[in-house]
Amino acid sequence: MIETTFKEAFSAQWINSNIIDPTQDLVILRDVIPWEKIIMRLSSFYSKDKGAVGKSLRVMIAIMLVMKHYELSDRDVIQQIKENRYMQYFCNVPDDGLLNFLHPSSLFVLRKRLGEEGISIIEKHTFEMLRSSGVINGDNALIDSTVLNNNIIYPNDVQLIFKSFSKMRKFAEKHGIQIWWNDDELKKNGGRLI
Repeated sequence: MIETTFKEAFSAQWINSNIIDPTQDLVILRDVIPWEKIIMRLSSFYSKDKGAVGKSLRVMIAIMLVMKHYELSDRDVIQQIKENRYMQYFCNVPDDGLLNFLHPSSLFVLRKRLGEEGISIIEKHTFEMLRSSGVINGDNALIDSTVLNNNIIYPNDVQLIFKSFSKMRKFAEKHGIQIWWNDDELKKNGGRLI
């Protein structure tokens, strides 16, 4: 069983004392994300009357989003939340809940319970709201590269050098400047340019 109601953990005084930058990412996202809609959709993954009451689903969803946003491990996200006021505010974790906040293994249990379907609900509603509010562009794609079939080739120094020579060639041709390098020699020695 999990708590599916949302209760604000912070007073206006706490917010004024601890949240100095109202333009910080997590402060803005906290107001934009449709918490109730996500909680309603995910509450079906939990039994209404079995077991002890666990952490708030609102808190758990926020932790998952912080993990994704900052690319943190289970252990690191728990530690960061204990130390960072903006993360505490975003996740709705009050000061009195920090000492025995959450064990990192609880996040594994959450992911297992929600599965792919539950995680996609969180992402769908979050990205819909971010698109509609203009925070992200609908033309962009956020891709988890760990699930792609092929390896991704990241730009390395050699690729960047070849790209710069290509741009210099276009510039030289446009302005009638003679090329001062030999393309065959450049390709031949490309591996030794680093």
